Amino acid sequence: MKIAILGAMQEEISPLLEILGDYEKVEYAKNTYYLAKYKNHELIIAYSKIGKVNSTLSATILIEKFKAEILLFTGVAGALKQGLDIGDLIFATRLVQYDLDITAFGHPLGFVPGNEIFSETDEKLNSIALEVANKIGVKLLDGIIATGDEFVCDEAKKAKIRDCFDAAACEMEGASVALVCNALAVPCFVLRAISDKAGEKAEFDFDEFLSSSAKRSANFVLKMCDKL
Repeated sequence: MKIAILGAMQEEISPLLEILGDYEKVEYAKNTYYLAKYKNHELIIAYSKIGKVNSTLSATILIEKFKAEILLFTGVAGALKQGLDIGDLIFATRLVQYDLDITAFGHPLGFVPGNEIFSETDEKLNSIALEVANKIGVKLLDGIIATGDEFVCDEAKKAKIRDCFDAAACEMEGASVALVCNALAVPCFVLRAISDKAGEKAEFDFDEFLSSSAKRSANFVLKMCDKL
């Protein structure tokens, strides 16, 4: 099976490349794609660069050019709800673009004509993730993840996103990746490890815990490949 694994930053895919060791690099569209064999699978690994536009471009390329059959997203996120701690793993049941705003025309936040507010992830991949978590004894949470082109480090904004969408975590790429996958009929899974609490001083927690949280997420995604 051809499996795409996408992160937003180098730190989010480096743990995978270190484990795999042997891979081919392909330069395309001002980005690098890493091709590797793993068990019975062909992996295409990339980091998109931060933000919805970059992740949309990379997800589309992974599917259209490299012919990925499923897409697994690995990375970090900020916690919106109480009970989520730094290092916790959460996968998205649904994703929403919290900064998509045409409310001036009477539409709800996150909606534009032709799209639903929420993008769904693949139920089968979500079930596999829960099986993997149970097998290796890792706590895995689920919930709605909100995506926007902004690093959230403000208590008022954090509360607005959480309360408007019942979102558990926020980040900057997941909803756009899920939108691409749904449009192109490719199963999608979005996993995040909590790196900060998305409130005051979140930027300091992010810098401190980025690498450890990203490694935790990447290792789990590779465990999922064992089950596919």
